[in-house]
Amino acid sequence: MADIIVVGNEKGGAGKSTLAIHLMTALLHEGARVGALDLDLRQQSLAHFIANRSAWLAANGAEAPMPETFRLDAVLAQAPEDEARARLELALEALSGCDLIVIDTPGADTLLSRAAHARADLIVTPMNDSFVDFDTLGVVDPVTLELKRPSLYSETVWNSRKDRAVASGRSIDWVVLRNRLAPADARNRRRVDERVQALSRRAGFRVGPGLRDRVIYRELFPFGLTIADLSSVIRPVPMNLQHVAARQELRDLMGFLGLTRDGAQLAAQ
Repeated sequence: MADIIVVGNEKGGAGKSTLAIHLMTALLHEGARVGALDLDLRQQSLAHFIANRSAWLAANGAEAPMPETFRLDAVLAQAPEDEARARLELALEALSGCDLIVIDTPGADTLLSRAAHARADLIVTPMNDSFVDFDTLGVVDPVTLELKRPSLYSETVWNSRKDRAVASGRSIDWVVLRNRLAPADARNRRRVDERVQALSRRAGFRVGPGLRDRVIYRELFPFGLTIADLSSVIRPVPMNLQHVAARQELRDLMGFLGLTRDGAQLAAQ
């Protein structure tokens, strides 16, 4: 089976789809054969990105690597548990010839999302620089801001990791990415960072750098492109030094996750 990367967080607006899109395209440019699966059956941002990519490349006579896809019907969100799990397994089997499968999940606790987490080799959880986002990972005391306990989402990931270890002897690598960081080192940012580090030791995840809040990450979406695609041939927007910084940021992220050209293997293996 292909290695499975699940981008998950039960809160909307954390940047899951943006992160999934950039991981997918960066892996494609590393030479990996990548499968893409969108479990956000309502929004389908990842699926729309891939459709935009195909249309833009065709219209402009350009070439760029494409992922293999498996489309799940929106009605599956209301399907019985057995049917939903069976369809997910069918999708994973269809993409099993890939080197890696990138799965985008909805900002909610759904059956498909939980099932995908249980099948992951790497779980990547983006969070914005605020206690609103931290609340999906852990609960803090309202008076002292001290960490009280992990959240329900953290417990879901913990149970998935425990079940995987018992079933196969393999562990699930869990990485929390500090996403969309503000340029200024504000007091709130330091407070959040302290709680994230404390929770990482308790819940067993690694903390890494995410993607800053850059316009370039958003403005390329309608074309189905990312900074990994930009070249002398593919250049739908004017290039500047911010694009260079964004490209290096993505490289740093891929290096931290262990998704490099050297076999494109997961850091957990």
